[in-house]
Amino acid sequence: MSRILLGVSGGIAAYKACELVRLLAQRGHEVRVVATAHALEFVSALTLQTLSGAPVRSELLAATAESEISHIELADWAEVFVVAPATANVLAKLAQGIADDLLTTIALATLAPLVVAPAMNVNMYRHAATQANLDLLAKRGARIVGPGQGELACGWVGEGRLIEIDVIAAVAESCVTEPSLRGEVVLVSAGPTAEPIDPVRVITNRSSGKMGFAVAEVAARRGAEVILVAGPVALPTPYGVHRIDVETVAEMRDAVLGALERATIVVLAAAVADYAPARAEAVKMKREKADSLTLELVRNPDILAEVVRRRGGRTVVGFAAETDHVLENARGKLARKGCDLIVANDVSRSDIGFDVDRNEVVILGPEPEDLREVPVGPKAEIAARILERVLEVRRR
Repeated sequence: MSRILLGVSGGIAAYKACELVRLLAQRGHEVRVVATAHALEFVSALTLQTLSGAPVRSELLAATAESEISHIELADWAEVFVVAPATANVLAKLAQGIADDLLTTIALATLAPLVVAPAMNVNMYRHAATQANLDLLAKRGARIVGPGQGELACGWVGEGRLIEIDVIAAVAESCVTEPSLRGEVVLVSAGPTAEPIDPVRVITNRSSGKMGFAVAEVAARRGAEVILVAGPVALPTPYGVHRIDVETVAEMRDAVLGALERATIVVLAAAVADYAPARAEAVKMKREKADSLTLELVRNPDILAEVVRRRGGRTVVGFAAETDHVLENARGKLARKGCDLIVANDVSRSDIGFDVDRNEVVILGPEPEDLREVPVGPKAEIAARILERVLEVRRR
């Protein structure tokens, strides 16, 4: 868990700071908010306080607040200082060292890394003064995130939108994360597969892809180059990750094996269909033609087994999603596949199964006593523990 101080300035995008606070808190970080007076005209202090679980500070010289925690103490408390949204006015103050409110005073006083997410009208963003201020902040070491491009609240179209919240969160997290995977190329598979029966119907499963996406995101945050092979899921691509979208097992196999040569670590978290229809109908099958239907299924390629056969010096991690005899079945899969580690979890449980944000796993190694229990927590935390175990294997 990291201590993240969020500075919110007075633009229409201030409402998105609420989602950023929620996301960071959901990922286990301690979040405190400093807002300018104008920011609180767009979003209430009560909303930000409720989401962060801490009082919102906005006044530089508030007697009640100063008796509890000063602006210097806030500056010292922060492990990373994120300003989102950062208006043109606040960017100018940050660049020129002006400290006329609590947010800009903390920016001068803190030694924490500074992350700045600009949001403003496209003409304001393109103005030479704003560009000079951004260049100056970047030269001083600030991480400039965005802006995005598209339709703006003012009606203009162009640069100036606040970049996606998950991108800001990822950059903030990277500032307080040891780059333990720098130099590694991590190949991750995630999500379900979909095997066509006809142009309308498919055989698939309940996997949401959240666990695999969490592994990809945490690996990128820790400095790895990440290649994510994703089945059909509705999840945003983690910041800094190269994503390859597939649907069928055959497509996933081709993508994984195509990227394997560059990979040093392979984490196959996808829920791959064991069987597929022997043939897919060219047109939609009509219900009226028969009272029952029999599908002939054929076995799909075993991607994990193929990767293990071609492993070379790579560390290979498989997953075992089980509904009964979890450890026994996972141990059997580890022995059959021959990978370095198997991550076992009980998908029969609604609190840690498919399509939820938390998980609980056991990481199994080849020796009977090589067993690590990872308690219930956010999937990002589970991913971090898996990757830490991978690094232990690679150091042997």
